[in-house]
Amino acid sequence: MRTLARVLAATVVAPLALVVLPTGAAHAATPEATFAKASDWGSGFTGQYTIRNQGTVALTAWRVEFDLPAGTTVGSYWDALQTGSTGGHYVFTNREYNGALAPGASVTFGFLGSGPGTPAGCKLNGNPCVGPAVPDTTPPSTPTDLRVTTAGPNALALSWTASTDNDRVAGYDIQVDGAATTTSAGPGVTLSGLTPGTAYAVKVRAKDAAGNVSPFTPELIATTTTGGGNPPPGSVRSVPYIDITAPTPTLTDVAAATGQKLFTLAFVLGSNSGCDPKWGGTIALDEPRIVNQITALRAQGGDVVVAFGGAAGPYLEASCGSPDALAAAYTKVIDTLGVKHLDIDIEASIPLDTMNKALAKVQRDRPATTVSFTLMVQGDDYGLTPSLGVDLLKNARDNGVRVDIVNPMAMEFGTSRPVWGDAVITAAESTLRQMKEIWPAKSDAELKSMLAVTPMIGRNFNGKTFVQSDANKLVAWANTNHIGRLAFWSVGRDNGSCPGGGVSPTCSSISQSPYEFTNLFKNFTG
Repeated sequence: MRTLARVLAATVVAPLALVVLPTGAAHAATPEATFAKASDWGSGFTGQYTIRNQGTVALTAWRVEFDLPAGTTVGSYWDALQTGSTGGHYVFTNREYNGALAPGASVTFGFLGSGPGTPAGCKLNGNPCVGPAVPDTTPPSTPTDLRVTTAGPNALALSWTASTDNDRVAGYDIQVDGAATTTSAGPGVTLSGLTPGTAYAVKVRAKDAAGNVSPFTPELIATTTTGGGNPPPGSVRSVPYIDITAPTPTLTDVAAATGQKLFTLAFVLGSNSGCDPKWGGTIALDEPRIVNQITALRAQGGDVVVAFGGAAGPYLEASCGSPDALAAAYTKVIDTLGVKHLDIDIEASIPLDTMNKALAKVQRDRPATTVSFTLMVQGDDYGLTPSLGVDLLKNARDNGVRVDIVNPMAMEFGTSRPVWGDAVITAAESTLRQMKEIWPAKSDAELKSMLAVTPMIGRNFNGKTFVQSDANKLVAWANTNHIGRLAFWSVGRDNGSCPGGGVSPTCSSISQSPYEFTNLFKNFTG
């Protein structure tokens, strides 16, 4: 678990339409390429080209080239191959999986741009790009299958089957009891701040980038549960990480010693055979030693979150070559282990679009699946890193992922604060500010319910030490702010067997009683 980079303040700007028209052809009968800046923070941007086959003949391949002004360059890119870069002139061609476009089909690729410039001189398959073919007046289809996925006393999680559009669906409007209430980028939303035991009338409609809107869905009556705000048995609140690839401690041993029955199991990776999920990249998912622990824990009323990624590779997200392949790998984990909570821990560059398209597909196919992103922190006053934090979440939003939890890794970052617990809390507060920029329509209470915090107990690699008083301070702050989750790294380190030693995977390197932090974090009730 590491940190790098700096924070970006991204703003959405209007797309620039760039349409390919061979000489003498009618606008409506030709392919086109359109460019948009998905986000722009002044010194750089996230760019995206959409290639649409508006003709009557299938395309078998595509090539997009454009010029960037001096001072603006292309960095990382996805869903395309960069085949040329000379003097500000860039050439991208299709990947092996997205070159063929039937009439009416479209595909996108993107890149990170450094600098303030905008592409010019665009060509698609050698033809110049000019203005849009026709104004878009076609609304998206109406969302279907509006349903409640989770009901609590103060919140309702809703999902629906995504709409389609001749261009793209830009988001959804949610109406509650006849009033516009919130918006969502993807096919799901959580309504919070509700009254226990109350029925709410909910409707949803889709909208596209041109401002066209679909009809509303039929009204759904969704009812909150009765009772107080404490989580029901088995809900995810305090959920510490445990290295399940290690032989000890076992889930049942910790549960017997502490009463803690919720754990995050680390880590599922790709394997030497590629897109094949395994524990630590080498241990089969259905390894009896691990599966039997999960089964025994559930028999006691417990449950698990499965974490992917971490500090080591190979990442499953980089090993699977397409969204469908990665979605199938995630689904294999869900089915093999019977889990519904996925934690995506990203500490290295991966194809973000592939990952988020896969997660969105999993949530469409398995609506009860929750997704948390565990992400590196740049600094306590900054929050999450840009490319593997803020940009990752924006990409998830834009691809329709219902992000249930944003979990900053509150460890190994820079701070000037003398008390490490204060720095951890400040990092969480900075993350909340970033989340407000990503999801501006959500209330402060909604955003807090999406926030988790995960420190590293005991000695950290940056020389800081997270001690018992820091844990008490963090738990009190979490309860006061009603955040969504707490965790720590890791249960295997939650012992005092090596006080004064260096950082170790099997002890905290401070004086403490066995499982002291596990018991302290149990005081978090949400």
